[in-house]
Amino acid sequence: MDKYDLIVIGAGSGGVRAARLAAAKGKRVAVVEGRALGGTCVNVGCVPKKLFVYASQFAEQFEQSRGYGWSLSEPQFDWPTLRDNKTAEIERLNGIYQLLLNNSGAEIIRGWARVAGPHHVSVALEDGSECELYGEAILLATGGQPFIPALPGAEMAVSSNEMFYLPQLPERAVVVGGGYIAVEFAGILNGLGVDTTLIYRGPKLLKIFDGEFAGRLAEAMQQAGIKLCLNSDVVAIHGDHGEPQCVELNDGRQIDAGLVLYATGRRAATEQLGLETTGVVLRDNGSVVVDENYTTAEPSIYAIGDIIDRLQLTPVAIREAVVLIDQLYGDGQAVLSYADIPTAIFSQPEIGTVGPSEEQAKVEFARLDVYVTEFKPMLATLGGHGGKIVMKLLVDGSSDRVIAAHMLGEHAAETIQGLAIAIKAGATKADFDSTVGIHPSAAEEWVTLREVTRRYRDGELEG
Repeated sequence: MDKYDLIVIGAGSGGVRAARLAAAKGKRVAVVEGRALGGTCVNVGCVPKKLFVYASQFAEQFEQSRGYGWSLSEPQFDWPTLRDNKTAEIERLNGIYQLLLNNSGAEIIRGWARVAGPHHVSVALEDGSECELYGEAILLATGGQPFIPALPGAEMAVSSNEMFYLPQLPERAVVVGGGYIAVEFAGILNGLGVDTTLIYRGPKLLKIFDGEFAGRLAEAMQQAGIKLCLNSDVVAIHGDHGEPQCVELNDGRQIDAGLVLYATGRRAATEQLGLETTGVVLRDNGSVVVDENYTTAEPSIYAIGDIIDRLQLTPVAIREAVVLIDQLYGDGQAVLSYADIPTAIFSQPEIGTVGPSEEQAKVEFARLDVYVTEFKPMLATLGGHGGKIVMKLLVDGSSDRVIAAHMLGEHAAETIQGLAIAIKAGATKADFDSTVGIHPSAAEEWVTLREVTRRYRDGELEG
């Protein structure tokens, strides 16, 4: 049985970072992966999805260019070109991950891992044989996976994984869900010319985001041509010869669809890991319970990333890996605060956010000042297309500290990343006010907000 200081199960962003850091400290490391290197983000997640977002925005950009003097023939979109170019880029990234691991000194074992005990991992190799590994420490970094609920015709639905490899685009599509993935893919499909309907069982999209911005996005999606069916649920998918033709809703309506995408959440990929042979504790949703040091109830087994179901974001998994390896083989000084982690949804228009929503902040802070601005982006003055940009600052009225920033509109993610640094550093509204803006830019609005839009005192709206 081969012996290792650390066995990493899963070669996604978190697992690869942990493996490289441990190997750099002179530890013998094995990384076990049965799929493509890079995990969900690289292969069937944020990277290819962002490429599809770019592709879906060109139709509007072509129209905008006419106002700036450009004359274009009618543009034509070719799905196989986008799909195959995306695949080539992902394969390139797979090779980079391979190179990073090879150069770090970590050993890559291609196969499917199963935990056979607190220090024992059994691997079903690609050639059909098995190998047995001993690890002083075992790291679970297998991420999450989409799921499709059991309902009549569910076999005809696809998950986000399959969306990147469709043989052809449908004329009509139904997207089921109201979170990141559903909203982003609805925008992608609509932008590529697909008649798109989004169905969500709740009353509003993006329930974890600021309510005002979720509502603004819903309005913008409808203006762009996406049909929204809220407070609705799919009870059956009807089709012919394995191909969907329509979905049936709980109110009896039927909506035509050549494609049905289920994006109703992801579950921790723990089912095949054999954790019943250990003391590892799982939640009802399959995610792994860990302490503040990412240690499971089995002292030799650790877990990071989507599998622990804290914040399912690639940069968070990477930072968790840094903290864990420092705890295991460093001085234990590295930390990760889950407060004020910025995030973005690449909807159309996109949303960037850091800090609590207005709904959360008015409860948490005794004095809350809200600043909101709304304006047309400069690009639209001649281009004639595109919605408004909306920005919101939340300020602790007792200390003047800026506690949150929310933005809807072009380049929201890029803008919020910089603001996250300021908020993390404890910047006050006075600091914002004293900063000179860059003109002409949308970002200068962040430092010119002077009039309070509304105030809360002890959770109640003032005035």
